Amino acid sequence: MPRQRQYKRILLKLSGEVLKGSAPLGVDPEAVLSVAGQIRKLVRAGVETAVVIGAGNLFRGLPASRRGMTRATADYMGMLATIMNSLALQDGLEACGVPTRIQSALPQAGVTEAFDRRLALEHLAAGQVVIFSGGTGHPFFTTDTTAALRACEIAAEAIFKATKVNGVFTADPVKHPDARRYCEISYGDALEQQLEIMDATAFSLCRENRIPIVVFNFFEKGSLGRVIRGDLAAATLVHGGATRLEDDPQNA
Repeated sequence: MPRQRQYKRILLKLSGEVLKGSAPLGVDPEAVLSVAGQIRKLVRAGVETAVVIGAGNLFRGLPASRRGMTRATADYMGMLATIMNSLALQDGLEACGVPTRIQSALPQAGVTEAFDRRLALEHLAAGQVVIFSGGTGHPFFTTDTTAALRACEIAAEAIFKATKVNGVFTADPVKHPDARRYCEISYGDALEQQLEIMDATAFSLCRENRIPIVVFNFFEKGSLGRVIRGDLAAATLVHGGATRLEDDPQNA
């Protein structure tokens, strides 16, 4: 018997890199369509889906500020870059037959809507994907914080954090093959161990508002569909409960 869908409304946090394909930078239309196709499956399954996408494929504010650019200016440029990525993703989704709205904290007349929580909820209820762009509208905040903030505002049941690995590990699994995956980890332990999942501000928002974070490998075929159905066998749940490592192979 197939698993029952566990989540009704979620926020999907994507990095800008998912749109660049194999290119070092920029936007690859084929990669955009691939991402859009995965999101379309959620919508068809009845999952109300909001998206926050980063801009690392186009511009990163923090590294630019470290090279001498004023931090506020660099962050505003990064926020504008998220609008560009949102337009690309909207184009891909609509090419797949998925109605999509972009709401921005830095609205661009004729291109995006201004962020409006009630209107966003109406769009979601109508089966439209809502992409939240433009960051929080203020410098010094990351798109992780944007994702946490918008998830709180729309009462999302969880944030799904797309990464390149199967969850959160005790160490970088690429550099340390013996690293173990956390099946579950508490907000407090994740903060204390300074695990590179989301920034501290985003974690605090999720912890205070009891929004779980599911960290999974977006690039593994079928992974998004599995975690949405509640199958976290190859993912990590960050929540207010206890921390638990996966079983040792010899004890499986």
